[in-house]
Amino acid sequence: MRFHVMTLFPDMIANGLGTSITGRAIENHIFDLNIVNIRDYSKDKHKHVDDYPYGGGAGMVMQPGPVYDCYQDLIKDMKHKPRVIYMTPQGKVFSQAIAEELSKEEELVFLCGHYEGIDERVLEEIVTDELSIGDYVLTGGELPAMVMIDSISRLIPGVLNNDDSAEYESFQDGLLEYPQYTRPVTFLDKKVPDVLLSGHHGNIAKWRREQSLKRTLLRRPELLEAAQLSKEDKKTLEKLKKNIDL
Repeated sequence: MRFHVMTLFPDMIANGLGTSITGRAIENHIFDLNIVNIRDYSKDKHKHVDDYPYGGGAGMVMQPGPVYDCYQDLIKDMKHKPRVIYMTPQGKVFSQAIAEELSKEEELVFLCGHYEGIDERVLEEIVTDELSIGDYVLTGGELPAMVMIDSISRLIPGVLNNDDSAEYESFQDGLLEYPQYTRPVTFLDKKVPDVLLSGHHGNIAKWRREQSLKRTLLRRPELLEAAQLSKEDKKTLEKLKKNIDL
């Protein structure tokens, strides 16, 4: 898989994704990261890429020309037009389900806006998906792009040392993940639950499922409406609701 990022701040993307798990995956060629500086496509001698908005208003707007030329140069050798994701608070909220969908693409282009946004005409021309990471405003699209690339890339086989890690985490089946423990057995007078020390895989799996249901019920109950629940899960939830003061 190959990620392309169109940005005014390539170092921000390179430094953010060039470390830890994503950094190792890039170094080992498990996925590719291509960062393109939109400013390189400015025809202004000072490399300006923004101007005042028509109609007045605060701030500056990124001009359509450099963005469009950058995009055309980017896709010229591609066999198919890729999905182009524009990060905006007006977009659909990014989720695990969207990450799984996007992880099946061969090429993904992320367009990072800045200032007061990008001229609408070029967005209409090249963008296929508008996504948001939450209902708040950031200074640019670089951080959301890195969040999405991190989330999508860890679903690519080989990125995680243990590929099972991606399968049993929060939101994978619509539930929050169960609590995790490691050594020492006792810390601040709190002991690891006995079931996790038992070695009984069946009981451990049952306990973890119950904990996922309980945690979701307490912290994100709205997720239960779309979660993949078995008959046993539903029985467990009914018991939990009776014993928990919601």
